[in-house]
Amino acid sequence: MNDVKDNYSRKVMIKSVIIMAILILLTIICILPIWILFTNSTRAPQDITNTPLSFIPGGSFIRNIKETVHLNKIGKITYSALIGYRNSFFITICATALTVFFSALTAYGLVIYDFKLATPAYTFILAVMMVPVQVTSVGFVQFMLKIKLTDTYWPLILPAIAAPAIVFYMRQYMKANFPTEIVEAARIDGSGELSTFVRIALPMLKPAVGVQAIFCFIANWNNFYTPSMILISREMKKYTMPMMVSSILSNDKLSDQGVRYCAITLSILPIIFVYICLSRLIVDNVAEGGVKE
Repeated sequence: MNDVKDNYSRKVMIKSVIIMAILILLTIICILPIWILFTNSTRAPQDITNTPLSFIPGGSFIRNIKETVHLNKIGKITYSALIGYRNSFFITICATALTVFFSALTAYGLVIYDFKLATPAYTFILAVMMVPVQVTSVGFVQFMLKIKLTDTYWPLILPAIAAPAIVFYMRQYMKANFPTEIVEAARIDGSGELSTFVRIALPMLKPAVGVQAIFCFIANWNNFYTPSMILISREMKKYTMPMMVSSILSNDKLSDQGVRYCAITLSILPIIFVYICLSRLIVDNVAEGGVKE
């Protein structure tokens, strides 16, 4: 009997060790590029040129920051960290808030209300999700030119209301975790439909909303493709942070590698901050069952 128990314990221990080793390996693979980026942003340009790969931080971070801040005075480089942060934060926060709110509202309607077009509407949303952005980009730009919205931030914010992938995720989450009886109870108590969604449903969807907010924030912050099509005047005051980083990386006359790494590091700091603030919601989301139907 003891031998059977010992064999079982040994198998569990071996399995745990293998899983732990795989998780540690995956963690290293994910963190290593970011660590190298941070390390190189603190090293002198000559050190990076001589030894591109290093895991030990240098002492030139302040120097690289100063050179990066004054970078717009060199040649035709279009870079200003403050302007980039201002524009990217405005677009990203507005687009993320609209995406999460209206996607949750759409999923709420599909789950709570029993109407004939619910299934066709959901099928249509899934079909839209399959269409790549690049396929519709030419028509989108032409439409923005006709209504004279190019060189404005509206085309980068308002289309965020339609986010089929997030509607799909929110609907699946609600089907698995949201008690529809609470909506009936709220109606009996005289609560309005929109009030029920905002005051009761939305707080209960907090883990799913938080997870989707992280994904939306990252997607909108890193979005280079759409702003580069819409902001056609190429004025620095309208540039987003990815456009400014692209301006640095594509300039072959800039030989200061420390500045290049420092500019990239500054561009990802908000993403890391948002992830740290909302990462707890991912754990809660997984603990509550995640996506299942």
